[in-house]
Amino acid sequence: MTASSNSSTPLRLLAVHAHPDDESSKGAATMAMYAAAGVDVMVATCTDGSRGDIQNPAMETAPHPKRDMAGARRVEMANAAGFLGVAQRWLGFVDSGLPEGDPLPPLPMGSFATLTLEHAAAPLVRLVRDFKPQVILAYDENGGYPHPDHIMAHRVAVEAFEAAGDPSRYPGTGEPWQPSKLYYDRAFSPERFRALHFALEEAGLQSPYAERLAAWLESDAEGHTPPPPKHPTTTQVDCGDYFEARDDALRAHRTQIDPLGFFFAVSTDMQRRAWPWEDYTLISSHVESTLPERDLFAGLR
Repeated sequence: MTASSNSSTPLRLLAVHAHPDDESSKGAATMAMYAAAGVDVMVATCTDGSRGDIQNPAMETAPHPKRDMAGARRVEMANAAGFLGVAQRWLGFVDSGLPEGDPLPPLPMGSFATLTLEHAAAPLVRLVRDFKPQVILAYDENGGYPHPDHIMAHRVAVEAFEAAGDPSRYPGTGEPWQPSKLYYDRAFSPERFRALHFALEEAGLQSPYAERLAAWLESDAEGHTPPPPKHPTTTQVDCGDYFEARDDALRAHRTQIDPLGFFFAVSTDMQRRAWPWEDYTLISSHVESTLPERDLFAGLR
């Protein structure tokens, strides 16, 4: 039976991410806030992260990731989920890695981004039908940034949103369930980076965002660099009280996140003053709500 939310149905949120650590850098404070408020929150992690490089200098000599990167990242993911208060499910695919070179080499055979859409989306359709979320969070068409796994994560999230409620599609993956709302995450919102940049400059501190903002301005003028996200913000979630939980979850991904790096350039107090929101674009909805929104569940409560 196809279903949607009513007053007696628990609210459920599903966030679809490419690798372990992506959930902590995109929408983490939103998830922690909703989880603390009693919403059932689930992270779907598409790949095992096995082809990730060590990004934290303090972990370069650690034996576990050198021996078993996927295993190390499973431990990190469990710790991060604990800080956010969310459930997490692995979809079971192999990290494609980020190809480098000119020309780019082919992706490893059988990795996530090389699969057919139907093959890659089937586990997520099954999860949607089992978990029954009203709201799905996904990346935009560019994947947030153009990593092949991020682009595939976008594609499978949209496919699952559109297909999970159709009984004729993906037979054998559970009873149909139609999610009510699909959002794209805007973690790379230019408006947010601008606000943080000027807050740092006003405080007499060096901003790490100047280069990114300059690249976006050049793109706007000449089209030479990757453009900023093209979808406007429709929904801002005021989740500043959960920035510490987000940062704890980020630091839990010890192989990927440098605790002295980019993500921690602005204090949580300054972030709360300058931009206490996380930003989203409502892409598709089966319920009525008035834009702009302050709640991902607007129209469902």
